[in-house]
Amino acid sequence: MSAELSPVQFPVDEAITSRRSVRRFLPRPVSRECIEQILRVASRAPSGSNTQPWQVHVLTGGALERLSRRLVQAYDDPAQVAAHTEEYAYYPRQWQSPYVERRRKVGWDLYGLLGIAKGDKQRMHEQHRRNLLFFDAPVGLMFSIDRVMEQGSWLDYGMFLQSIMVAARGRGLDTCPQAAFTPFHRIISDELGLGPQQQVVCGMALGWADPDAVENTLHTERAEVHEFTTFRDR
Repeated sequence: MSAELSPVQFPVDEAITSRRSVRRFLPRPVSRECIEQILRVASRAPSGSNTQPWQVHVLTGGALERLSRRLVQAYDDPAQVAAHTEEYAYYPRQWQSPYVERRRKVGWDLYGLLGIAKGDKQRMHEQHRRNLLFFDAPVGLMFSIDRVMEQGSWLDYGMFLQSIMVAARGRGLDTCPQAAFTPFHRIISDELGLGPQQQVVCGMALGWADPDAVENTLHTERAEVHEFTTFRDR
């Protein structure tokens, strides 16, 4: 890499490449001012015709605890959890290579760090349950969108979510974007007072990473540029 392209010269590169999914947070609060700064920066994300389709719900304190408690109660009750299904398919309905191998690797790498053996369904259940507690983060973000918006607005939403995570990293904070909430959209909609025209997109934990948590040492691999890029010049 030439000197003029050194990542040291581009702080945004550091914010992007240091982003990770943190799965244990410190009980250190994040100020409302800081949260508003992050969302203000993220609001500059592009959207088709400047529609800005994102709706953000910030939960802290009692509101966060109440939602988490309801979600965990549903998740721990086999009769309830069977009644909760996703409104949209986040993952492919039929997995194929190379995606299935990547999914398995990150899963078993995480379980390996935590000492969870294959077949240990109770420990797996407990670890997945931590999603619904926002991994003990002091801030839980829930995102919704008006149902009238189409697929293009969901693409815009992804850029908005990425902007939140990068802006958080620029302030020394960490995040974990979470699709684990989507089966429980009815509980979330009820707790947040969402109208029938609104749909839950996903959730996100926000806070200060616990530096001593083994799960936060997980390093996920990325494909090399040549594996997913084709350059055409003629």
